Amino acid sequence: MKLTAWAVERDGERGRDVHLLVNVEAETDSPRAPVAVNLALDRSASMRGAPLAAAVEAAQLLVERAGSKDYLGLLAFDGVPEQLEPLRLMDSDARADLAESLSLLQAGEGTALHEAVESGAAAVRRLFIPGARPKMLVLTDGEPSVGPRSLADFRALGSKVAESGITVHALGLGRHYLPEILEALTGPSGTGFTHVDDAEGLPVAAAGLVAELFGEVGTEARVHVRPSGFSELQCRHRYLARVEGDSLSAGLGSLSHAFPRRALFTGRLELADWSLGVTTTWTQNGDTRRVAVPVQRVLPDSPEGRFIRAVGAELDLVSAESVAWKALMRRNPAAAEQSLKAAEEALRELVRLGVDEVPAKRHVDRLADLKLAVERRTGELPALLVRRARAADARTGLSIIQPAIPARKAGN
Repeated sequence: MKLTAWAVERDGERGRDVHLLVNVEAETDSPRAPVAVNLALDRSASMRGAPLAAAVEAAQLLVERAGSKDYLGLLAFDGVPEQLEPLRLMDSDARADLAESLSLLQAGEGTALHEAVESGAAAVRRLFIPGARPKMLVLTDGEPSVGPRSLADFRALGSKVAESGITVHALGLGRHYLPEILEALTGPSGTGFTHVDDAEGLPVAAAGLVAELFGEVGTEARVHVRPSGFSELQCRHRYLARVEGDSLSAGLGSLSHAFPRRALFTGRLELADWSLGVTTTWTQNGDTRRVAVPVQRVLPDSPEGRFIRAVGAELDLVSAESVAWKALMRRNPAAAEQSLKAAEEALRELVRLGVDEVPAKRHVDRLADLKLAVERRTGELPALLVRRARAADARTGLSIIQPAIPARKAGN
């Protein structure tokens, strides 16, 4: 693992603050563990036609990329979930059966999302595969219409599934799914969810998820920070954090190739003489690794200091953007305008910092759409844009930022 911890001291609103950024990145040549993935695929009426065809194509990519030691299963759901293919080792026969089941999928009626996740997770729990990581991948474009529908129900379910050791990944398609529900399902697993505007973008997003699923080399990663000389310390990312003795611990979830995990902590100083003890733990090949990470103090305008500031600015941006959309939905344009200004200031800070690893351009179009919605003040909100913003907030808040996919050259 590549482990770094950088700390920068700056003036804060109530005195001197220290910002600590811990980076955890799997080595590209680290061997990955096999996975057992149950794919829960929405086949409700709204998926009929191009969306279902694109979802099947994305699922076929999962089958193609699975290794010889991986297990895959298929659960399709409309008003009723149905485990069409049990989790099986991906030999040639299993691949053929799974591919055929995918090709025969037809749209139905209703969306029993809660029961689908519950049933899919139960199928994963019934099968023990030594060394393999149990996972679920949920692909849906619809709001639940059958069974439990409240956010509280899905929060309880997401926590229950994560506590059983199963990691939940999700992809929301189009303008009908509820981002709050997908965040409730995936947040406890430390994964967040991915948003796709339309069926055409689904294969690209699926490729990113496949890379994340099949690139995992470590699990149950945690960062432990022991402060000295501080009056308070908080984790800026929305990981599940807890106090452990004299330390603050944040769970990062799984570690995959090409998906560095970051944890930003901010603390208010009480003494001029301060220190931070950082330890990172994770499970790899069945063994728990524990490594102390030396903290390097950096200047605000050094490359590392600018990186820390950029990560904080991006967190501020996506959080303010999400608050602005919520304010618009509550028909509070004044609050939305205030949050928009905060998001735009954070975007300007990103532009000023110019950090390649935290590019400002991936936020420009969304904020332009938000500004237009705030200026209009009335009329129906563009649901697609709301969901896109909430997905960006969820993934950024858990520091899962997929590297940009290079543009395809003409003729390729």
